[in-house]
Amino acid sequence: MGALRWFSLFIFIWLTCGSAQAERRVALVIGNSAYEKVARLGNPSSDAALVAETLKAAGFDLVDLRRDLKVADMRRALRDFIEQSRDAEVAVVYYAGHGIEVDGVNYLVPIDAVLERDTDIYDEAMSLDRVLVAIEPAKKLRLVVLDACRDSPFSKVMKRTLASRAIGRGLAKVELSSPNTLIAFASKAGSTALDGDGKNSPFTAAMVHHVTKPGLDLRKAFGYVRDEVLKSTANRQEPYLYGSLGGDDLSLVPAVAAPSPTGPQADPQTAIRRDYELALQLGTHDGWEAFLSQYPDGFYANLARAHAKKIAAEEARAAAAEKARLAEQERVRLAAEGARQFEIEKAAAAAKAAEEARIAAEKVKQIEQDKAAAAERARLTAQENAARELAIREKASREKNQQVAALPPPVETEQISADTARALQAELRRVGCNVGVVDGVWGEPSQKALDLFNKHAGMKLNVSVATTDALDAVKNKGGRICPLICENGYRAEGDRCTKISCRKGYVLNDENECEKKGASPEAKKKPELQHREVRPSSSSAVTRADAALSNGTYQKCMGPITGCYARAIQQMDPQRAKIWCSRQPTC
Repeated sequence: MGALRWFSLFIFIWLTCGSAQAERRVALVIGNSAYEKVARLGNPSSDAALVAETLKAAGFDLVDLRRDLKVADMRRALRDFIEQSRDAEVAVVYYAGHGIEVDGVNYLVPIDAVLERDTDIYDEAMSLDRVLVAIEPAKKLRLVVLDACRDSPFSKVMKRTLASRAIGRGLAKVELSSPNTLIAFASKAGSTALDGDGKNSPFTAAMVHHVTKPGLDLRKAFGYVRDEVLKSTANRQEPYLYGSLGGDDLSLVPAVAAPSPTGPQADPQTAIRRDYELALQLGTHDGWEAFLSQYPDGFYANLARAHAKKIAAEEARAAAAEKARLAEQERVRLAAEGARQFEIEKAAAAAKAAEEARIAAEKVKQIEQDKAAAAERARLTAQENAARELAIREKASREKNQQVAALPPPVETEQISADTARALQAELRRVGCNVGVVDGVWGEPSQKALDLFNKHAGMKLNVSVATTDALDAVKNKGGRICPLICENGYRAEGDRCTKISCRKGYVLNDENECEKKGASPEAKKKPELQHREVRPSSSSAVTRADAALSNGTYQKCMGPITGCYARAIQQMDPQRAKIWCSRQPTC
């Protein structure tokens, strides 16, 4: 029975090894992060490392990991991979980095690309068709995975040499003619993929969970990837799978074919799988360590190590998070203690400041009280002095009133002056001197009227005030003293202005005289008053002139010279003017 058991185990190992040798699986993994002309991408390099590790754990015969490739390096890597895929059953190319679609063709962008113009894409980038050529020799399955649908910065600045050449957003839809060829996009055609907030992109993180499950058909595996990405991105990113497969299931990791047991001998893999599933249910680091100590080699051992590393990473993350949480708590505690100490110190400082302010306020209060007391004393002193001065003034006032009461009543000089002014104004108006309104107010009109009276009466009365002497002097004049002044075209006759009428053939000139029409300028001239001393021929002439002035008939002495006396009085004293006018023919 023991020999049979060992024989069965040998047959199983031979079958599994033969199967592994029959299905050679190779992969080229590229991650471009360190772009030279645009901003660096955070995740492609770590995404490529995770995919390479996952494929190695899944038993791939060759996993060629390349990072941050320039265009020449990408060409060389694809050329070398052609040789690796010639004798392979399964060939996989995984690319993470920038991709771009120009005129319906998808390109992978190396890190040294500039892409100033749209035509530069042919020299500076690698087309998807070139990648398909690299995996074409594979016999059973050809898979290209592109986590390259990011929002490309190159398309925003690339110059178009032809207006009709389109530069798309994301990658373009592909149509494959080769059978058993699949192309997986991180986001469906025409849309962009998210780079993610964590270490890996949402698409790559979901893909490594599903595509390496033994025996799981790739179409179903990428369906699971799609569901997980939609969930993690809130339906903002939807992966898509292009290509065509037959009816048989195709998986990256083949299902383990257990040999038929011989007699009652149990399958050795059954026990391993049972222990593996038990460790998987436990899901602890100790469980996987126990499994690996029992089964250190083989397919399940590789899967167990991957799970153990995952748990170790999670434990390390949890420990780091706990450490960070404790550090934050400590920081908060210290900050709170520091805050309380600060509040105590602040309160103590505030209390001290308040006490100092209280003491200062007490001092100010005392000073103000002293000032108020001094002011009150000064007020009382001033009040006493004022009362004393008031008593003195009242006493002096009483004594003065007593003295005034003993005097005779004062003469109302102001009333007398007003009456004199009113009487003088009336008399001046009577003798023809215009004073305006007779109101008893001796103002400028009254003063001018008295001054005119002085000129025509030959007197020198004081014009500044109304005096009884002036009143008596004016009363002594029997007729008009101030001349009657008429406007042009009229002459004074007595107390009236009479219009001048010229006889036929004569007109009134500017001198208020009648002259013959058309007379020469010489004929129009009149003899001017001459400045010569006029001596009275006899006392009778003066007497006659005085009589003419006193009875108002002196105007008749004007003769042919209108306004004789008025004009003469402007050039000689009144006495001489009287004599001059009295010598005129009419006198």
